[in-house]
Amino acid sequence: MWIADGWKDYELLDCGGGEKLERWDKQILVRPDPQAIWETDHSHPGWRRANGRYSRSSSGGGHWDKGKLPESWPIHYKELTFQVKPMNFKHTGLFPEQAANWDFAMEQIRRAGRPIRVLNLFAYTGGATVACAKAGASVCHVDAAKGMVAWAKENARLTGLQEAPIRWIVDDCAKFVEREIRRGKTYDAMIMDPPSYGRGPGGEVWKLEENLFPFVKLCARVLSDKPLFVILNSYTTGLAPSVLGYILQMLVGKRFGGRVTWDELGLPCTQSGMALPCGATGRWTAE
Repeated sequence: MWIADGWKDYELLDCGGGEKLERWDKQILVRPDPQAIWETDHSHPGWRRANGRYSRSSSGGGHWDKGKLPESWPIHYKELTFQVKPMNFKHTGLFPEQAANWDFAMEQIRRAGRPIRVLNLFAYTGGATVACAKAGASVCHVDAAKGMVAWAKENARLTGLQEAPIRWIVDDCAKFVEREIRRGKTYDAMIMDPPSYGRGPGGEVWKLEENLFPFVKLCARVLSDKPLFVILNSYTTGLAPSVLGYILQMLVGKRFGGRVTWDELGLPCTQSGMALPCGATGRWTAE
């Protein structure tokens, strides 16, 4: 498991009973988590003094009980800064386990010894975009949601990257890649974090199990002659990390050689000493 253990402003305090107890800087949140199916005795005091709690509804969805929780606040990861905000469907605008991938990408870029162009697809609020730009890469950030791209721009500004070479694109990822292929544009690194399910701007249905392989096959066509790395991430329940690795091996490794690895992402849990699994990642590297 690749564990995101470099945080100071975030901490998974405890988890169990289908919930996780988290510290986001000074704010304590309780949110649902489908992996935490074991029991906890709730002895950690944070369970009783949480600033915000997301409760699921029996009819679907859920709601926040925010108490005195601020509307939004900044948190830091090493030299990166992000604005977090409790949103619909339990999210905060940041997936802290992705720090394991940020560290990996930043190290690859800094060791490359040459300019690196990164394409970040389904880029959300820009965690990976900010990390890659901070490491010195030029980044193309693509997401279909205008609000998420605006949030990502704010995260870049908070990290001091308002003048960094970042292209902000509001578009359907597949359609954008198709246009880049026609334009002859290429990238040295690619990060993909596609959703389990979604609808495109024209009502097109995206199902990860059906669309992932052809999508990665399409995206592989915009890799440069000397690509550096590819990251493929998924939160789809039941999809093994090895599946992501095999896809990368077939579509990138066969063409460029290099090395493919895959694993779960995890967050260390302070109370139990275990690590909570949080999705799966495959990585291809040139060496």
